[in-house]
Amino acid sequence: MGYCGRGRSVTGISVCVFCASGTADPDSLALAAAFGTEIGRRGWQLVSGGGSISMMGALARSARAAGAHTVGVIPGALAELEVADTDADELIVTVTMSERKRIMAERADAFVTLPGGIGTLEELFEVWTGGYLGMHDKPVVLLDPRGHYRQLLDWLAGLQHDRFVSPAALARLSVVTDAGAALDLCGGHQP
Repeated sequence: MGYCGRGRSVTGISVCVFCASGTADPDSLALAAAFGTEIGRRGWQLVSGGGSISMMGALARSARAAGAHTVGVIPGALAELEVADTDADELIVTVTMSERKRIMAERADAFVTLPGGIGTLEELFEVWTGGYLGMHDKPVVLLDPRGHYRQLLDWLAGLQHDRFVSPAALARLSVVTDAGAALDLCGGHQP
């Protein structure tokens, strides 16, 4: 594992954000940038997957520009593919994906998921399941302003109907459409 730090002070709540590292969709990029700005505006810290492209990059750049301390955690095997965020206040290069997720979870006070694909879903399901099983008590929030996850949520409701998923498990995930509401669930309203 490698580490590069820049020394910006850490204050406030530390929010781990899961999102796409490959989309070029302008609305998704704008959502990530606006969300990063709001993290910085609140004086909080961002923990992300350590990439500098797509939503992940837009999120980290805007958070830093707004004053947030940024921590990027990326496996060495993805450092070139996802173009590691060398401007991060802390860039942690891990050997494995499991190590990446462990460090991200340890550094976070809350988790927010933005639109993404299978990697994003895998990260969401791991922290959501961990919270439901009592392995942590951190907020797990799904920010879905444009219905990206509508079919997934419908499928989960069907699983609940068929008694494969309990109402308590579904209740452990907060689903919102507003970035401010998502961050409020992470640690209360900040003026």
